[in-house]
Amino acid sequence: MKISVIGTGMYSLALAKELALKDNEIWLWTESKEIAQEFNKTHFLKSIYNTDIPKNINVTDSLELALENCKIIFIACASKYVDIVCQNIEPYYHKNMAICIATKGIEESSEEFLSNIVKRKLLTNNISVISGPTFAIDMFNNNPVALAIASLNKHNEKIIIKALSNDNLKLKSCKDIIGIQICGAIKNCFAIASGIIKGLNYSESTQAFLINEALQDMEKIIYYMGGNPKTILTYAGIGDLMLTCTSEKSRNFQFGYIIGKTKNSQKIKEFLANNTVEGYYTLDVVYKILNHKGINLPLINIIYDIVYNAENPNMLPKFLIEKK
Repeated sequence: MKISVIGTGMYSLALAKELALKDNEIWLWTESKEIAQEFNKTHFLKSIYNTDIPKNINVTDSLELALENCKIIFIACASKYVDIVCQNIEPYYHKNMAICIATKGIEESSEEFLSNIVKRKLLTNNISVISGPTFAIDMFNNNPVALAIASLNKHNEKIIIKALSNDNLKLKSCKDIIGIQICGAIKNCFAIASGIIKGLNYSESTQAFLINEALQDMEKIIYYMGGNPKTILTYAGIGDLMLTCTSEKSRNFQFGYIIGKTKNSQKIKEFLANNTVEGYYTLDVVYKILNHKGINLPLINIIYDIVYNAENPNMLPKFLIEKK
């Protein structure tokens, strides 16, 4: 089966390696001619991650080539590019292709869920979303990991589970495609907050305090935005929240740590310039959506003020202890 992965970040490459275990024909698409040329010359992608590339993985900067006779498309680019990527996919898309969104986030300019963008742009219900506590490096190292999957089409979901699941990767079905996306997006905002707490030299106990408050707010946000609050119990919910809020591997956590530790605007800007911090953009979108809906969640407001208005990071632990 031919499967295409849109994007060539570490997570895209990790997904491609998992898919390649079943002898599928995998095509990674990149907009970078340099990355495509690097692969064609060396059969490595050291500019992304120094790992062996299975022989059944190909890399191209041609969408037409990547999507020709393709059965499944995995979208794994940054959330802000999903709209334009779908526009570019549309001429080569046909109704029998299954689509799996691996990107976590909410599109900033339109404030839309990514599944809605894909549905609107490609006029299809063959859409699934995967999300859960999985770092790319852990997938590269063949550690057991798990993902939640939710779909608009059950046949589509079965195809994706069959293609992606293996001895080290478990997929568990969930009926709430909205809730899964909210969990995958919002947890990055709270990971920034957790990094701030760590950067301020507070203990694991204080981090756990924050995570508990974040969990309650995630449940509320899922409800307010039309999902099922019980989705918080899936791999995409508490599992991913715990991982992202406690690990230094998380760029969102690292970003928060720099804010709390240095309080240096130049270092904060440099980190943003050199890293994809999905939570930074998601925080802005979620803050605006909640305001539009007239919903007041003080923890989100505090994180927003620290990140976007350069308020004192010490506001965060003070808020936690004073919250009624």
